[in-house]
Amino acid sequence: MSDHSARTSGTRTAGSLMQDVPGAYPARSTTSLARPGTGSDDDGTAGGSNQTSLSDALHARRAEYIRPKQIRIKVGSWNVAAFKGTVRDVGDWFVGGKGVTETLGGLSLHGNDGEEGAQDEREDIAAQEARYKRKKATAPKNDAGSLPGGEEVGLYVLGLQEVVDVNSVTEALRPYTDSSVANKWKEEVQASLPDGYSLVAEQQLIGMFLLIYASPDVAKDVKNVSTTSVGTGVAGYMGNKGAVAARIVLGETTRVVFVNSHLSAGADKTSLERRNWDAAQIVSRTKFDPVQDTVNLNPMSGEQIGDEDFAFWCGDLNYRLQGIPGDDVRRLLMLHTRNEYDLGQASSRKIENELRASTEAVKRRVEARRSASSGSPHSVSASSPAPSRTSAESTRSNTTTNSPPETTIMDEVAASDDPSSLQTTLSSLLPHDELQEQMSRRKAFYDGWREGDITFLPTYKYDAGSVGVFDSSEKKRAPSWCDRILYRSRRNRLAYEERVRDEERARKKDEEMRANGMASAGDEEEILYDYDPDADGTAADSGGDDTGGDYAEYDEQHDGNGQDDTSLDPAMTEEDYQDALRLDYYTAHQRILSSDHKPLTAVFTFTYPAVVPTLKSQVHAAVVRELDQAENASRPSITVVIDPHNHQNDSSNSDDSHSDDSASSPDNHPSDNAVNLGPVRWGESKHRSLTLANTGPIPASWRLLPQPDHPTLLAPKWLDLTLTPLTHPLTPATPGSQLAPGESVTITLTLRILDLTMAQELNEHKIALDDVLILRVDGGRDHFIPVRGRWRATGLGRGFAKLGRGWEAVRGRPTAGEGEQESSVGARAAFATIPSPQPQTPEDELRRLTEAVEGLIVRCVAEWGMLHPSGASPTSDEEISPWQQNAFWPFRARTESSWPTAYSPDNEDEALHLQHLAHALRSLDTSQPALLPGLPPLQALEALSTLLSLFLRAIPEKLVPAAMSSEISGLLETWEREAKARKKGRRGFLGRVVVEQQADKIGVMEKRQSILEVLGREPARAEGFEGLVVLGRRSVAEVGAVMDGGPQAREQRVNALAGVLGGLIFAWSDAGRSKEVLGLFLAGDGEGNS
Repeated sequence: MSDHSARTSGTRTAGSLMQDVPGAYPARSTTSLARPGTGSDDDGTAGGSNQTSLSDALHARRAEYIRPKQIRIKVGSWNVAAFKGTVRDVGDWFVGGKGVTETLGGLSLHGNDGEEGAQDEREDIAAQEARYKRKKATAPKNDAGSLPGGEEVGLYVLGLQEVVDVNSVTEALRPYTDSSVANKWKEEVQASLPDGYSLVAEQQLIGMFLLIYASPDVAKDVKNVSTTSVGTGVAGYMGNKGAVAARIVLGETTRVVFVNSHLSAGADKTSLERRNWDAAQIVSRTKFDPVQDTVNLNPMSGEQIGDEDFAFWCGDLNYRLQGIPGDDVRRLLMLHTRNEYDLGQASSRKIENELRASTEAVKRRVEARRSASSGSPHSVSASSPAPSRTSAESTRSNTTTNSPPETTIMDEVAASDDPSSLQTTLSSLLPHDELQEQMSRRKAFYDGWREGDITFLPTYKYDAGSVGVFDSSEKKRAPSWCDRILYRSRRNRLAYEERVRDEERARKKDEEMRANGMASAGDEEEILYDYDPDADGTAADSGGDDTGGDYAEYDEQHDGNGQDDTSLDPAMTEEDYQDALRLDYYTAHQRILSSDHKPLTAVFTFTYPAVVPTLKSQVHAAVVRELDQAENASRPSITVVIDPHNHQNDSSNSDDSHSDDSASSPDNHPSDNAVNLGPVRWGESKHRSLTLANTGPIPASWRLLPQPDHPTLLAPKWLDLTLTPLTHPLTPATPGSQLAPGESVTITLTLRILDLTMAQELNEHKIALDDVLILRVDGGRDHFIPVRGRWRATGLGRGFAKLGRGWEAVRGRPTAGEGEQESSVGARAAFATIPSPQPQTPEDELRRLTEAVEGLIVRCVAEWGMLHPSGASPTSDEEISPWQQNAFWPFRARTESSWPTAYSPDNEDEALHLQHLAHALRSLDTSQPALLPGLPPLQALEALSTLLSLFLRAIPEKLVPAAMSSEISGLLETWEREAKARKKGRRGFLGRVVVEQQADKIGVMEKRQSILEVLGREPARAEGFEGLVVLGRRSVAEVGAVMDGGPQAREQRVNALAGVLGGLIFAWSDAGRSKEVLGLFLAGDGEGNS
């Protein structure tokens, strides 16, 4: 193509044009980081870390991870017209580059001696046509190939049309695409390609089929593949006409679109307009999937034709030659094709017959025109040569004179039967090409689309099986360049759009000038340029180019490109990467005979920047570090220090030889960055602290975020948070504070498990002491602080059936052998200080507690009697016996379910009592020989009796479960009814009144026996019940021995103890029945009411 850069000196670069395009990317941020060591003039300030700044900084350093890669792209187009043998030829011409005729294809091969010698051995045309058969390969034998192929090509793009009969109603209305046809073509192409080439995209719409194959080196650069199709046929939407398209992204930088179309056929004006409409519909309706940007990770543009960086459009566009008789075209072209045949060959004779017929037709038409225009000074002899001019000049001449055409196409070339060259013939035909005319009139393919120089014969229409015999059927269709390959870069499109804007600005300027009265040239001094019509526009003035005539014709395809087709055409992609494209070959395969269309091939050299993944990862990591440093320098920063804990701050005893809460524990590693609470037991307190320090240059506001499952809590329910030095609890209302630079605060974390339900859930692993506190710094980064502890299972909250066997494994202590239990009262009295058997089950735990309490009752009463002789009057409250102060002694009156959860930590007595409870439970759970060693008997008794009540209350199903309690309740009701019947009588079931004359009174012992029979079904529960009864009777007996008051005082004490123990033992809530049942057992053997 000619270089027209001189006419477009005012065109701006693609980079500058991009910002003027509506919807174009905004200018890149100036805050991106420069590559280290290169310096930067940017005066931006570092902002918050976000994807935009990261992508900008990464893009600014693209030179570090982008490497240019040059490949060849081969684009092939062929209308196979549903001929069966065409599939056999595709590998030869498309991959092998075979079937190109040097004299008819405009291809010069003499520069390569090897190729020239190889072509001399190629099968001649006569032999090739003689062996033509349908369904057989037709490429010439011994053809080494004239175009690059094999591994020389990195990307093969094949566009086929009419792979099925599109005129068939069956095919047009088929509700699905027949994959068998496509598979045949894919198998043939794949077999022709070198090993390792892979199919990266395919799309079919009835007869249109697009295939894209990539070499192993290129395939790894192909990303974001998207294919689609647009039907523009019957009713504007059927697939007999339309396009299939594919979009790929090469090297993460360059978007490339390939379109294979088949536009409407026909040589009339309506068909031409329909072709233009088809092309416009394809552009507007083609939609691809959004491109996933590998830097921003966000869907970007690239969904339609026009968003790409490079586009290739091939196919049967069906544009014809207009304004010229078909017979003239056929005769002109066959004057050249006949030279390919030997005289006497069948095809040669057919061509000669066609030439004679065409010549006679031309002569008759010329004579008729002469007669119609006789006497005209413009009349010219048909045999006289005419100067070569462009079609635009001829059109202008005819238009200005309003006279009929002076010459025929024969006159434009030459009057002889042998024009000097094929290219002279083609140059006279191309001005009549509809596509070029529609492009220049901006009707179709006008916005930057380009095409290589056409130096080959029209590709349509031939007799199948012939090299150069044009349609010899009755229709005798005029030859045309129906099959085309166009291409376009972003630069071409932007240059066109800028030119349109320039024209619009010029038009508005002209209108303003006319509105201001400047329609005429004005005075001589107002003339800006001196124009000499006799000198301007001559060959000398145009640099010696004598092909321009009186003026240089405007060529829209070349305007704004700044390059000819012999050098790489640089272009900027949408992401500001520089690519380059050059058309190397554009020719038809004249010697492929299996269709009435000739295949068409264009070979491009394409350079694109490819991302090297390893280098990009390194640069990405460096950019992230730089951005972090820049952000941290201007953002609030709080450092969290987890203070190492001290066991002395915990309420747990340090003499637990089995505790793993030590510095050597893996859960307590300093690098863990977690708050480690160590082993946690019921009732024991744990204290840890966090120090928050503002280590940044600006004030920092922080707050703890609520728990995801509990918006009203900043920490899990088992953890309390207190802020010091402000000494107020952290709550959702006051979740944090503000720290000045250098200021610090401490958060104290306190853990104490008192809730029995929570203890049960921890025992059963329904919850865990493991959570994360989220500390948010406004404008800074969040801190995630793990808090974890190791729960030590306890007997509290364990059911008899749930513990039982295996309880010794929970405590981690070996169990004592059977038969080692002490049963004497004396031994029980000293239970709190002497070794005891190791319990194995909850009933063992219960037995140990009841025996310990029973023994301490005896000891406390005895010691009190020794220290306070009877008959002495108390002088203070301290000299009043505990059983006189508390009718429930040794149990506390506080047996409600809210304690000890609702205890007051400010009450020193309650805090001390709770500490004793935790210690006793720890000793019980770990099978220590003494529960509360060294503690005064009264304090030990108070702690163990409270622990006993908690133990009973925490049993999920109660010591006497609901079923047994209901059965015992039934016994009580039966006894009540029998007692009433003995007094009043009752009515029998036959209506007779039966009055018992004599009934023995049911004694207390019999009632006790009946209740024990119910409990005896589960011996463990019966044993626990009996132990508590013994404890109660011991308390009544011991206290009664030192107190005065007689039977009435004894009865009051029995009722008080029965009320306390009954609520802890039975599943019912009826205090009266609890007193009634336990009263039977706590009273003497002969006591009790009937």
